[in-house]
Amino acid sequence: MAPAVLLSRTLDPALGVFTGVFAFYLYETHPRTALPSEERLETLIRWKWSIFQKNRATRLDKIGEVDRVSQPPKLR
Repeated sequence: MAPAVLLSRTLDPALGVFTGVFAFYLYETHPRTALPSEERLETLIRWKWSIFQKNRATRLDKIGEVDRVSQPPKLR
């Protein structure tokens, strides 16, 4: 017996991911259930990114390397 498929094998997972992301977006932004700005995912990601950048800069300074990503490319 073939498994039950709503639309197609590839569209069903995409629809599931879209539904989950949209539900999370509504959870964080709906006025009735909105979280304070310091408890949102965006704030957590920014905080974690800043910690990562500080640790990376410290690590690169210790080994004496230059961060090539932040420097503009040299023109010939």
